[in-house]
Amino acid sequence: MPSPLFADRPAQPPEPGAVDALISQTRRLRGEVDAVRRDSVAADEDDPHHRWQRALCELAVHQLDDLGAHLGQLKAGMPGPGPAPSDTAAAYAEAALETVPGQRVTGSLLSRVGSAEWDLLTDDVHWSDELFQIFGRPQENGPMSLDELPSMVFAEDQPVLQAMVTDCLIDGKPIDGEFRIVRTDGRVRTVHMTGEPVLDADGCTASMWAVLRDVSELRRSERAVRETRDSFQRHQHIEHTERRVAVELQEAVLPPWRGSLRFAHDGPAPLDVAGHYLPAATPGLIGGDWYDALALPGGDALLTVGDLTGHGVAATSSMAMLLGALRGMAVAGIRPGALMGHLNQLLETSVQPALGSAMCCRYDPAAQLLTWSQAGHPAPLLFRDGTGRALSRPEGVLLGATTSAVYEEAETRLCPGDLLLLHTDGLTRTAGRPDDGAGTERLLGLAERLAAARDAQDCVRAVLEEFGEGPREDDACVMVVRVGR
Repeated sequence: MPSPLFADRPAQPPEPGAVDALISQTRRLRGEVDAVRRDSVAADEDDPHHRWQRALCELAVHQLDDLGAHLGQLKAGMPGPGPAPSDTAAAYAEAALETVPGQRVTGSLLSRVGSAEWDLLTDDVHWSDELFQIFGRPQENGPMSLDELPSMVFAEDQPVLQAMVTDCLIDGKPIDGEFRIVRTDGRVRTVHMTGEPVLDADGCTASMWAVLRDVSELRRSERAVRETRDSFQRHQHIEHTERRVAVELQEAVLPPWRGSLRFAHDGPAPLDVAGHYLPAATPGLIGGDWYDALALPGGDALLTVGDLTGHGVAATSSMAMLLGALRGMAVAGIRPGALMGHLNQLLETSVQPALGSAMCCRYDPAAQLLTWSQAGHPAPLLFRDGTGRALSRPEGVLLGATTSAVYEEAETRLCPGDLLLLHTDGLTRTAGRPDDGAGTERLLGLAERLAAARDAQDCVRAVLEEFGEGPREDDACVMVVRVGR
């Protein structure tokens, strides 16, 4: 599997078969190393060379176990939140030791594992070639004694090294810890050190051996994994919080009634109103769609639907501002055309610029007259006597699209039994397919079902059965208004 660290060999998602083959190879190699480890246990326990071999075998077995675990994670997919990964041969195999800035050497794992032995009786010190490479120390300078070693260690980490060495030499405790060094070329490396004391016949410490590993790349990889995971978790938390706030804000602003809402007028034609919000297929796409029906002073009724661009808290907060302004101006008696003009100015001066489509209708039950204006919005559909048609739209551009826009009005006389269907464009636009008129034809094709419905709520259910099941790329609103007989 190519390393993602090399620009000339970009990382590609591994095929399942390749991962399975790596898992099989790792298991086979693990068994072979384990056999060598068992042989080393039977060797002379007092021989430092054999002890060092056994320590390397133990190290290899642990690393192969970790490699198998990580390959299993790779096969299963991206892991969820959890503890940071431990020392793994997978990270070793993917990371390359930098010996010269800008140049990488792709040696084996053992090229970053060195060994040392300090003889306390003769003051002899033996370093492997790999240890000189890890410390960046020329071999002609010779190995470093235990007294000299702290000179290359970070000041903050010197107590750690001193405690490990003291515990090993005085109390006979094994060494297992990490510290950072500053190489002779000025570069910082992280070294993991494991070792044990070698006792003489009297039980005194005669020498100390250690295996030292350069884990710099591994630690950087672990930090990157932790930071990426933490960032991902923070991003998820922010998304969940924003979605919750957007949903709560939307529920607080949209009409509180569920089911049909009847406007009982003094005249002969009360209105039966029902509406519904349809979320997008993607849970996070809470948008700025709205529907509203409101009884106005004097007996008129406000009917409106609209859609603001964007998603999340910004869109729903802008929608709340716009709908609040619309309700207030409608209660103040401002007519639909002028009301649209004020909404356009409001969006122009908003801190969060947005575009929006909207339709505002004012129904006079005494005259059975619908006066309406629109801003780049689908026209209402009028169903009468078992057939439907789209009303002719008066002129009106999108809200927020241009300064000082003028919005015309249209009037339509309604009759008892008439049904109006108002919706946002997300209702008839499916994933990957814009609304080219086919969606409107599907709505008009519901004429017979809508005529047979008992009330406005049944009409909404019929629309949802036709449009609410498939994947939706955007949220939508639908509102049905039926004039009583």
